[in-house]
Amino acid sequence: MTFFGKTFQTLDKSLDYASIKNQTIANNLANVDTPNYKSKNVQFKDVFHSTLQQSFEAKRTNSRHLTFSDHSNPDFKITTQSSTNYRHDGNNVDVDKEMSELAKNQIYYQALVDRMNGKFNSMQSVIRGGN
Repeated sequence: MTFFGKTFQTLDKSLDYASIKNQTIANNLANVDTPNYKSKNVQFKDVFHSTLQQSFEAKRTNSRHLTFSDHSNPDFKITTQSSTNYRHDGNNVDVDKEMSELAKNQIYYQALVDRMNGKFNSMQSVIRGGN
């Protein structure tokens, strides 16, 4: 049993995702004028869902062994968009798309931080006895 529960673990992993996505978007924007640079994207939902769809059965050699499933936190997958070219120099970074993704990611990150602050405030209220 963890002290904070699974909510904090989920929020922590989500904050990691938002941070890596922000770094990837910033890297794409920084390389907007680099010839032959291909934009990158962070994928989490696809990796997460494919992990959940896989069934894993552990071999039990003794009836006292515990059963378990392997639903550990999947890593984020950074993919390169190599199938498109927006310019003659081979670069495919779309500034408008990247800025839109950046704004969306910032809203997502702030929502996660607000949710985590709410959880900490609830715990603080319980510790103080409701005051």
